[in-house]
Amino acid sequence: MPTARLDDRAIVSVSGPDAEHFLQNIVTADLDALNPGEAKPSALLTPQGKILFDFLISRNGADRFRLECRADIADDFVRRLALYKLRAKVEISKQDESLVAVSWGADSTASENDSGWLRDTRFPPSSPVWRSYVDCAADGDVAGWHALRVANGIAESGTDYALGDSFAHDVLLDQMDGIGFRKGCYVGQEVVSRMQHRGTARRRVLIVTGDRLPLPGTEIVANGRSVGTFGSAADGKGLAILRIDRVKDALDAGVPIEADGVPISVAIPAWATFTYPEQASGEEA
Repeated sequence: MPTARLDDRAIVSVSGPDAEHFLQNIVTADLDALNPGEAKPSALLTPQGKILFDFLISRNGADRFRLECRADIADDFVRRLALYKLRAKVEISKQDESLVAVSWGADSTASENDSGWLRDTRFPPSSPVWRSYVDCAADGDVAGWHALRVANGIAESGTDYALGDSFAHDVLLDQMDGIGFRKGCYVGQEVVSRMQHRGTARRRVLIVTGDRLPLPGTEIVANGRSVGTFGSAADGKGLAILRIDRVKDALDAGVPIEADGVPISVAIPAWATFTYPEQASGEEA
């Protein structure tokens, strides 16, 4: 069971008698469905529905939540959350020492019986991944963790997309229970709901393979048109947020999809439920 320490992650704590109500009204995840022992994906959006901050949220005792995010955005995240505090009885802070570790592998089910580990719900139960927020032995390779993440189509900001540029559907939050479609309003909810009910999500994370994968940020094209941008790569696979209608056009026409002049193949993550459009429109977004 490899275990890797993630030193580029930080923990933001939100606690107090109003903590759950406060977070429920601003983040995408439905906290009514957040069980103890789970770390669930979520985001704080702009009013226009773009992702400002992405994170994993978990319960940390009564009236206390743990928000795991990138270390380099943690201070900005705390300040942004504080803007929404108003008169809510909550305390928001960044932990001085953030101990974040991740564990995976065929025998990782052993972690299920350890109260110090939480299941990362972005990954399917058939391939469980566990996260720890206490000091623990780390014998795994961080590169191995990123290879696992990429192979499963799990995009993260910084490496795969820029904050402020992508919608929640683009990075598959709707596919991994990171959006509460039945809960009340939250920041950006109107845009997210409209995209969901109208089925207008065109940009999606796809897994990329090829003889030579491009550098992050490389434009991916088909038939002379941009279909998206390449993100991160690990162990021969990469992630890209692509226009799936244009990908479908290219696949139907037998037109190669290329990055930096090299043909690539793209695939929907095995666990995802979305499909390519039955009839790709090819229209501009």
